[in-house]
Amino acid sequence: MRSDSFPKYEKLYVIKLPCYFQDVDFMKTYFIIVTCRNSESNIEDALNSLKNQTLKPEYVIVIDDGSKDKTPEILKKIQNNWNILYVITNPDLGYDVKKIVNNWNKAIKYAEEHKFKKTDYHLIATDDTIYEEQYAAKIIKMLDLDPKIAIASGNYNQNIYVAPHGAGRFVRNSFFDTCHHFYPEKMGYESLVLHTANQHGYTYKVFNDARFIHTRELGKDHHFYEFGASMRTLGYHPLFVMGRFFLYFFKGKPIGRKGAIYMLYHYLKYTPKNEGYDSMYDSETREFIRDTQLRRIKNILKGKITNT
Repeated sequence: MRSDSFPKYEKLYVIKLPCYFQDVDFMKTYFIIVTCRNSESNIEDALNSLKNQTLKPEYVIVIDDGSKDKTPEILKKIQNNWNILYVITNPDLGYDVKKIVNNWNKAIKYAEEHKFKKTDYHLIATDDTIYEEQYAAKIIKMLDLDPKIAIASGNYNQNIYVAPHGAGRFVRNSFFDTCHHFYPEKMGYESLVLHTANQHGYTYKVFNDARFIHTRELGKDHHFYEFGASMRTLGYHPLFVMGRFFLYFFKGKPIGRKGAIYMLYHYLKYTPKNEGYDSMYDSETREFIRDTQLRRIKNILKGKITNT
């Protein structure tokens, strides 16, 4: 999707790449995973923005999680004009946020089983995100330049973020295949991958000049349930949790005051199960996360870090 198409959703500031950034023939490769369900109102715009990237993906795998509207017909129409688009169709078992990560893994398994070309990166996209046409080129250029960046995303608003967003997230496959290979099918999987990167000497970045937009309100389907509950499964330090709550609540960003209250409520209310998606991560992982957060809190108190 061209940059001048964005204003129909909201005002964005799209920065053009300098000419020496635009030689995409020398950039490394990526594939895309897209999840959707009953997405007739936005899936075409989302996929067209991926199709129009200046740096083209090797292939795109869409997981349609049992749509009952016109989504399947729209996907078929797009497939007819885009031969690198593959669609996995699940039976309709109702909406369940737990299935998102399972669908990501289905896409990875599909690529392996069909012996698709191995790529340097993969991009996690959704049915409600639209990307500027140089989105992939901007991020992959920076990933190519710094092999220590394991995960990166662009930004969808003018706030400053430390952690890459879930949608629009590029992941370095050499890191991912070594440390995970598949996403952990457990609450907090997006954050867990970031902590794993730190644990293995990698870092992650948000590149604010790479722009995308959400066409659906954040938290609409889940009311930030997993934002709070996953901080329990990951073993977040209580001081870190309270600091995040007060920051989000008083700034009203990035999830709004109501979202901050939902987040804290679910953190306090949640009781992890003994196994499965709702269970705790292993003690070594939880200890690493808490130690990292405690050091960060100490540095903030000493004035060494000015943002959280």
